[in-house]
Amino acid sequence: MNKINYQKRLDEIISFNCKNGVVPKLLLHACCAPCSSYCLEYLSQYFEISVLYYNPNISIKEEYEYRLSEEKRLISSMDFKNDVRIIDCDYNTKDFFNAVKGLENEPEGGRRCEECFKLRLNATAAEAKRLGIEYFGTTLTISPLKNAELINEIGEQLGEKYGVKWLYSDFKKKEGYKRSIVLSKKYDLYRQNYCGCIFSKNRDK
Repeated sequence: MNKINYQKRLDEIISFNCKNGVVPKLLLHACCAPCSSYCLEYLSQYFEISVLYYNPNISIKEEYEYRLSEEKRLISSMDFKNDVRIIDCDYNTKDFFNAVKGLENEPEGGRRCEECFKLRLNATAAEAKRLGIEYFGTTLTISPLKNAELINEIGEQLGEKYGVKWLYSDFKKKEGYKRSIVLSKKYDLYRQNYCGCIFSKNRDK
């Protein structure tokens, strides 16, 4: 069975909207500034973007607030063709711990991570529905450590559930991850060495 080319699907969406002279609105879940950098540079050419900073998986409040401040600084520092704004959320780790209860000892990239993806993408889809935003997506697929196929499958299912269009992506394509490193250096962004949850932080201990 051939793997789906999610970058090609994204190209098709962009091409269709451009041919019709449309600049749709996108609610983009962002995990951190470094991952957002390339995604925003790329997508802001074709969408009006609201960035949703919903990351209850980040276990340490100071870490959460620092990453959020870096996200805001990046958005205020970059030049965009179309509008980009940020929506931050209440810091509530209970959402995460409830979602992954019983999966605390799962390996990185396993079922715990899958439930974390579902949690954050569900919140994004629901907010897009509430705000009347046509598309929702996430920056998570830029990471070489994240399963882009799984993330897109979850997003597609939630899009059907909420009646909002899922923005397919695999931002590692087109040298996206490498570009995010370049932009992180340009804007002197804080690059964390773990996803944010306490289980990831303690994985090597």
